Amino acid sequence: MNKYKNILVTGGAGFIGSHFIRHLLNKYSQIKVVNVDLLTYCGNLENVKDVAKNPRYKFYKADIGDHGAMLNILKKHNVDCVVNFAAESDNNKAVHSPTDFVKTNTFGTAVLLEAVRQCSLQASRQIRFHHISTCEVFGQLSLKSKSKFLETSPYKPRTPYNASKASGDLIVKSYFHTFSLPITISYCANNYGTHQFPEKVIPVFTLKAFKNEPLPVFKSSGNKREWIHVTDHCRAIDLILQKGIIGESYNIGTGLEKTITNIADDILTVLKKPKTLKKVIPDRPGHDSRYLLDSSKIRKLGWRPEIKWPTGLQETVQWYKNNKSWWEPLLSKSNAWSR
Repeated sequence: MNKYKNILVTGGAGFIGSHFIRHLLNKYSQIKVVNVDLLTYCGNLENVKDVAKNPRYKFYKADIGDHGAMLNILKKHNVDCVVNFAAESDNNKAVHSPTDFVKTNTFGTAVLLEAVRQCSLQASRQIRFHHISTCEVFGQLSLKSKSKFLETSPYKPRTPYNASKASGDLIVKSYFHTFSLPITISYCANNYGTHQFPEKVIPVFTLKAFKNEPLPVFKSSGNKREWIHVTDHCRAIDLILQKGIIGESYNIGTGLEKTITNIADDILTVLKKPKTLKKVIPDRPGHDSRYLLDSSKIRKLGWRPEIKWPTGLQETVQWYKNNKSWWEPLLSKSNAWSR
């Protein structure tokens, strides 16, 4: 049983947000979900096409930076919980248009928080606010380091994307300390799974391998990322909503690390393509060497990752193979790949 009845999911037409909406509607028969998404380049209603006719689901095309729109939606649907996925998230695009990332990830988060606070005051009830952050706000670890990022690790963002997310996090925390708004924050490792926009490394590599095109591997091919299947991430967020301590933050990670070369080789193996189908390209500016989260705090709540990398990657690659009609129209929107 979920303690919340009317959940607003922002960025719900995106990759992780759409999976979370599906998770809620499939798991809980009493929950109603409101999806707010501006449908920018990576927002795609095809991601939630399967739930669009569910009577417990409602979609609004709206900007989290539009205070009036957010306040009206919160009131109209008697929202008691907000889960904020809405974000610009591609490091490459942030290098070329950093202010767009500040607008959404920092200013947008602040406007949404204020709408939640005012609605809480007017309705004389507290609205829970869970904010989706990223491991990248903590900066980078050296490749040989034995350290892991804790929830209390200092913020050391190195790119415009990371900095905009860190700024949004700090505003979320300020609303807890200043206004007693019931917030929680989660920092997650790199996600993979179905419906991921084809700017990210796994879909990029997969689609290029389909066409026997070279897979672009950064020059710093030894840099590592921690990986988690999107379904395991959604389960973790759900658990934080149920058992998480108000005002606290939680790391969500698996401990599974992969280099860019590892990922390319694994995808080529799944598709039975030659390992020579790789091409080294220059590093992007501010390319972090490594992220790794200490997830012991959320594991104490009872969460464990369930989907193993070989199984999850096989299923993901197969989904892209079977859903050309989903990804082919999106290729024109994506001219970059990241992390």
